[in-house]
Amino acid sequence: MHELSLAENVRGIIEDAAREQGFSRVRTVWLEIGQLSCVEREAMHFCFDAAMQDSVAAGARLEIVETPGRGKCTQCGHEAQIATLYEPCPQCGSYAMQVTAGDAMRVTELEVE
Repeated sequence: MHELSLAENVRGIIEDAAREQGFSRVRTVWLEIGQLSCVEREAMHFCFDAAMQDSVAAGARLEIVETPGRGKCTQCGHEAQIATLYEPCPQCGSYAMQVTAGDAMRVTELEVE
C-alpha cells in the first residue's frame, strides 16, 4: 500500500509549512489527486489518519479533489480526456497516448489555526 508513504510525505509537507508559516494546528487538508495517479481514495483516507497522528495535522479532515486524466496522441496529435492509462486515442485508435495531466497528487490548500 503506497498510500501510507504518500500520506507520510504529505505530513512532511505540512510540518515544513507549519515551521515556515508559524501555524500550530491544521483543521483541513485539500489534496488534488489525478485520476491516473494510481492512488486509491479510500486507502488514502485511512492512511492519512494514521500518518497525521502526533503532528500538527492530527485529527484534520482530508478533502480529496479528483482531477481528470488527459493525454495527447503521439501519432496524430489529438488531445483528449482519458480515464485509464494505456487508453487508445479516440481520434485514430493508436495506443501512443502520452499522459499530459491527471497523474499527480499535490497538497492544494490547508485550513490552519
